[in-house]
Amino acid sequence: MSRNFGAVIIGDEILSGKRQDKHFSRLTELLGARGLRLSWVEYLGDDRERLAATFRRTMAAGDVVFSCGGIGNTPDDHTRQAVAVALGVALELHPEGLGALQQRFTAEEITDKRKLLVTFPRGVQIVPNPFNRIPGFMANDHYFVPGFPQMAHPMIEWALDTFYRDEFQPLDETVEKAF
Repeated sequence: MSRNFGAVIIGDEILSGKRQDKHFSRLTELLGARGLRLSWVEYLGDDRERLAATFRRTMAAGDVVFSCGGIGNTPDDHTRQAVAVALGVALELHPEGLGALQQRFTAEEITDKRKLLVTFPRGVQIVPNPFNRIPGFMANDHYFVPGFPQMAHPMIEWALDTFYRDEFQPLDETVEKAF
């Protein structure tokens, strides 16, 4: 039996209609190509307390969760802080994340604001970002990636192919041919 795969798609801009969600359809495609399915999805605004409560609940459930959005360095990005609350840990500059910044920028270009991009909850691992090399992070089968599809989707593929290959199911060719 396959595990449950869920998604949390974050951003006031999606809920207000200023930006269209591109994650739901792509997640269903990425999972479907591996014989898996999306069990649930939640859309949430940029509300730190609601995000923390959601991550506490989803981590307790044991599902694999892909969270898209809210990990940037702007004032409306609260995902990193909410995950820290859900895990009961502090935020800290991640050493591997800092290394990624150092590979991308000169020492003068690594500002405090850029360091926020790799300030994650203590104890998490990074999720590599092939698009711009600014990583996301993971904890408890939860993968926190940017809201920008061109970054998020390759990061999600990496997580699936790296950690869940044993969950992949054979594709039903008759269903595949119908599409």
